Amino acid sequence: MSQPLDLAAVQARSDATSFKDAWQARLEHWYAHPGLYRWSLSNPLTRWLTRRRTRKLFDLMAGFVHSQVLLGCVRLDLFRALHHAPAKLGELARRTGLDPAVLQRLLLSAVALGLLEHRSQGRFGLGPLGVPLAQHEGIAQMIEHNHLLYQDMQDPLQFLGNAWSGSMAKYWPYAHKQPAPAAMPQAEVDKFTRYSELMAASQGFVVQEILSSYFFDEHRCVLDVGAGRGRFVRELAAHAPHLQFKMFDLPPVLALAREGLQARDLSERVSLHPGSFLDDPLPEGADLITLVRVAHDHPDAVVQQILQKAYAALPVGGVLLLAEPMAQPDAEAGQPQASVDAYFHFYLLAMGAGRLRTPQELQNMMQEAGFSHVEQVPNAMPIHARILVGRKSQCLPLVLKKCVN
Repeated sequence: MSQPLDLAAVQARSDATSFKDAWQARLEHWYAHPGLYRWSLSNPLTRWLTRRRTRKLFDLMAGFVHSQVLLGCVRLDLFRALHHAPAKLGELARRTGLDPAVLQRLLLSAVALGLLEHRSQGRFGLGPLGVPLAQHEGIAQMIEHNHLLYQDMQDPLQFLGNAWSGSMAKYWPYAHKQPAPAAMPQAEVDKFTRYSELMAASQGFVVQEILSSYFFDEHRCVLDVGAGRGRFVRELAAHAPHLQFKMFDLPPVLALAREGLQARDLSERVSLHPGSFLDDPLPEGADLITLVRVAHDHPDAVVQQILQKAYAALPVGGVLLLAEPMAQPDAEAGQPQASVDAYFHFYLLAMGAGRLRTPQELQNMMQEAGFSHVEQVPNAMPIHARILVGRKSQCLPLVLKKCVN
């Protein structure tokens, strides 16, 4: 590892041995008994549980194959092709140039995963999970992007020994260092262009979670930190026409955003502020600062620095809104949220020095930076992002602890 990683704040039970520990040890002993498997299958009351656990274990083993079926369909552009009209195997084989017997394996696997489905007259059409892939280009781009992660993790132990030497780390240059903007070579500019395009394409669901969950009526000016190509600002500008905006990001990134703002006729409502939040203060004048998928890319010390700079830039009564995927420590093993956490733990490790944090961890960091009334905003799809807001207290700093708002 080229730099130390932060440890998550995991709350452990303080008692030496609890009843739960004893019960878990007893369950482990029962699970390991040689005759339990045979007995559980012969008993109608326990057969379903054994089948479910066996299926889950098989799904863990087969997960890589599932991801490659998905990637293969994306690269063959099957979802968009079948969105226009269902097609027979022979027609799809001619389109893709693959042998029908080989392509059929892919198609049947996609049917088994719910990506495609059988239609009349031997045709294949989109399944319930394939429809979003035909409609949202950002999903397909993220699937293609994840191939870098799969390459890095072919040997998981080698990956854990040096996670930042792989393809994913090279894709996200800012996660390791930020070159001096004035002397940035063209190759570095190309890297920033590449990841900015991916971030803009994949941000749609997160943006919709924010717009549908938080009310912007009380605000007049928004500063988006790590604004990228400005997708969040553009969509928020259409959603809340009364708002003015400031965008803060590295110079080559904001240069990419300028054209999109001009195309939307937003140049008079949006001012660009190039800089690095590692070295520069954040611009003042906004009463709402947004951090959208920024904190989880960076180690704790950097996140704390960003939060402190946000607090300094806000006026009294100003608000910080932080939105990104967050860990859910109370998710039960095997549940959907737990599997999402497992993905992001490794994705962020491969990216650089960031990590997946719980809402409570981020709330504590916001409070340490000075924000009060930090709370989580309920939103419909936490898998895309969770939302935290904190306010710069109306009270004077010296009497902050004595104030009750």
